[in-house]
Amino acid sequence: MKELLKQIREKAIAEIEASDRLDEIRIQYLGKKGELTAVLRGMGKVSPEERPLIGQLANEVRAEIEAALAKKEEEKAKKELENRLLSEKIDVTVPGTPFTAGHRHPLAQTEEMLRDIFIGMGFSIAEGPEVEYDYYNFEALNLPKNHPARDTQDTFYITDNILLRSQTSPVQARVMEQTQPPIRIISPGRVYRADPADATHSPIFHQVEGLVVDKGITMGDLKGILELFAKKMFGPETKIRFRPHHFPFTEPSAEVDVSCFVCGGKGCRLCKGEGWMEILGAGMVHPFVLSNCGIDPNVYSGFAFGMGVERITMARLGIDDLRLMYENDVRFLHQF
Repeated sequence: MKELLKQIREKAIAEIEASDRLDEIRIQYLGKKGELTAVLRGMGKVSPEERPLIGQLANEVRAEIEAALAKKEEEKAKKELENRLLSEKIDVTVPGTPFTAGHRHPLAQTEEMLRDIFIGMGFSIAEGPEVEYDYYNFEALNLPKNHPARDTQDTFYITDNILLRSQTSPVQARVMEQTQPPIRIISPGRVYRADPADATHSPIFHQVEGLVVDKGITMGDLKGILELFAKKMFGPETKIRFRPHHFPFTEPSAEVDVSCFVCGGKGCRLCKGEGWMEILGAGMVHPFVLSNCGIDPNVYSGFAFGMGVERITMARLGIDDLRLMYENDVRFLHQF
């Protein structure tokens, strides 16, 4: 029995040193049907005097085999780690892969500038839903269902009473309905009109509209605010001019031009030789609009203005086709 145990030890250790099949060797010698286990099951045939010695020797053989297996597993794991580190090593002296850092889109840059300018003049930001009721988009703004001005706005209707807003003016109506003067807000956001895409039109575009309502507000206050805006946006030498116009929600109304900041009003390619560029519409809030929103027009007055962010961006950056800003061509965007 002693000789058999010694043979099992020598054979097992030799196989462990010569092979990586450690799990198979463990089962072969130490498993339930392993060679060493079979020897221990035959202990009943050993004389009582030899049984303690054989049992001690069997435990020593088991311990030596387990130690050899553990040592070989440790060597195997160390070798695998070394191979992995060698295959996955990184040469930190090799130049990195270059990448291009992005930046904000020209439209986002312009809208942020507009926000900063008007916040600096004491305005707050007001927002409203893009899916709007017909009442707020038209009727509250003095545009009843039979008003001819509705024909000039190709609106995306969802139902007879729900639509995609065609302007951010509904935000002004909602604010006036829920807030008593004094009011001083701007309402930036996306608007939608069923216009075919061309160099100056898009079915989706961005507006920033402003509203001031308080006691004693005049057209002079409107002109002062817009002059300050124009100088901050286009440069300190910029001038503005009002041209009479008609908007159903303001009375009197005006189209507002700025002097060309490239040529100083002399005429150039950007302003098409006119020296002026139209940038927004404005006027005094119509008394009917104030009344519709629960504000007494005999006590309060106000002015409103609205501008397209795309138009401001095109004027500021000299872009001649609106579609360029929506095509995601990085060659175009990198310029700004």
